[in-house]
Amino acid sequence: MTVARDIMTPDPRCVGENETLVEAARLMASLDVGALPICGEDKRLKGMLTDRDIVVKCLAQGGDPATTNAGALGEGKPITIGADDDISEALDTMKRHQVRRLPVIDGHDLVGIISQADIALALSAEDTGETVAEISE
Repeated sequence: MTVARDIMTPDPRCVGENETLVEAARLMASLDVGALPICGEDKRLKGMLTDRDIVVKCLAQGGDPATTNAGALGEGKPITIGADDDISEALDTMKRHQVRRLPVIDGHDLVGIISQADIALALSAEDTGETVAEISE
């Protein structure tokens, strides 16, 4: 049985909920990624922040990324998967919620992220194509 832990990218870098969007954007640029988990002072996952969130939810609304904190864009309860959950559950979760990146938790700790690229590397072309198509609907 393949579980989330088997295909995830481990040890993701977080942006702190109190860090500015400018700091988040710089971290994204240095890591060459388009999304980061938002972690609270308690080290718990608060949400996900994408480069698109910065543009659409801050800049396009006239917000100031130098004074807007990452936590302000973390909406609702984050969609996650357990590290030892079967990969089919992770795929179903990504499809159902139409998310391209799925944080993986072990207890309350963020231990990884499953992205579409992780799926493409680990699963069949058929499973990958089906997942990507349903996420993108």
